[in-house]
Amino acid sequence: MIKRLTKHGNSLALVIDRSILELLNIKPDTPLSLTTDGKCLIVSPVTDRQREKRFRAALEEGNRRYGKMLKRLAG
Repeated sequence: MIKRLTKHGNSLALVIDRSILELLNIKPDTPLSLTTDGKCLIVSPVTDRQREKRFRAALEEGNRRYGKMLKRLAG
């Protein structure tokens, strides 16, 4: 998909199609992170780092407690 920038006041704006916004679950109030690798502009929704830490901790605890049983069930 090729897009062009649109003049928005004294700035330029990139209009993102609704289908892409829905795919990435981006709402009007979703904070976005803008980064670059020196050649490309990367736009991504900001993730809640504390929530991710809690999720990872819960996942590790579940694997610690039930990992052996889950492997036996899978096999």
